[in-house]
Amino acid sequence: MQVLDRRKAMSMTPLFRLAFRPFFLGACLLAALAIPLWLLALGGHLGTWQPAGGWLAWHRHELLFGFGLAIIAGFLLTAVQTWTGRPGISGNALALLAGLWLAARLGWLLNLHWPLLAVLELAFPLAVAGLMGWTLWQVRQKRNYPIVLVLALLTVADALSLYGLLRNDTGLQRQSVLTGLWLVAAMMGLIGGRVIPFFTQRGLGRVEAVKPWPWLDRVLLGGSLLVAVLYAVGPALSANLWIGLLFTALGLGHLLRLVRWHDRGLWRVPLLWSLHLAYAWLAVACLGMALWHFGAPLNPSLAVHALTVGAMGGLILAMIARVSLGHTGRPLQPPAGMTLAFVLLNLACLCRVVLVLFLPLAALWLAGVCWTVGLGLYLWRYGPMLWRARVDGHPG
Repeated sequence: MQVLDRRKAMSMTPLFRLAFRPFFLGACLLAALAIPLWLLALGGHLGTWQPAGGWLAWHRHELLFGFGLAIIAGFLLTAVQTWTGRPGISGNALALLAGLWLAARLGWLLNLHWPLLAVLELAFPLAVAGLMGWTLWQVRQKRNYPIVLVLALLTVADALSLYGLLRNDTGLQRQSVLTGLWLVAAMMGLIGGRVIPFFTQRGLGRVEAVKPWPWLDRVLLGGSLLVAVLYAVGPALSANLWIGLLFTALGLGHLLRLVRWHDRGLWRVPLLWSLHLAYAWLAVACLGMALWHFGAPLNPSLAVHALTVGAMGGLILAMIARVSLGHTGRPLQPPAGMTLAFVLLNLACLCRVVLVLFLPLAALWLAGVCWTVGLGLYLWRYGPMLWRARVDGHPG
């Protein structure tokens, strides 16, 4: 049976042998193109062309539910076969799922008729949540059930965005994206809390990884989910002392994790310091939101972009740079140019969160260039790895 499965896997187009391949490639291509399109639209260079909801709504929606959710899907649907020992989605089924994701992206960009757009858009996260839930349930792996919960809630947030589009309610669309962002923050805390100390231990050859504190893991997951709920129902949209205290607790909790995980040797390893810096931006985002809720004269958009550009973008790039090497049979040494890519993602965040206060227009364009070139370097160096077979001859 194993021989037959191996032959079947080796006969597939390499791009559809495991989920990380099409989704890492497609998501990064989307993200690398989305920011230049947004900047051109912001400057009035795209004429009368408008995607669904307008360019601002498209920018918000696609970088979360298009880019972020595709990376999450690629990572989880690949990792789940390691976690459970069950085969991951591949072949025609994976091609269909990737085609569904692509159809929804084109639907938003081309302003497809609402009912069809809604069906295409929601089918993808529902399918991912269903596949994860079914695979985990088959082996009763309760430890990872919270991941399915977050995926289901992300689907609800996406549905809220579609409802806002139907009603032409830009406020509701913004609210749905903020809800989704903090759900992704919950996912980053959950997955990051597992893999960052493990990768650090493996990358530096230490005897064992830093042991987790289960109480802290539960506080960070529950707190992030609570923030998402507060955005979904409304209170987090206006300054509130108690919500500020919640954000403070989350920020300090993430900083505590970073202090516990820290090892001076990690600064010599780009695949490690990129992970730790990205996670630091998550703490910065939480503390920035806390300051706004406490009444500081701070635009909350700055904290949101610390979360999206620095934490989400940075963690995605660091993770996929490592995962893509391991799952294509290569040693964990990033190709030339990737250290620069990690630096550029952090510079993009600095420009969008700090420099924008002093040079607004120049900072936006500089952040866009850094983001696009950083992701472009990944596509250049890793694209051939993703669409070609593993170098060690193994399936996957």
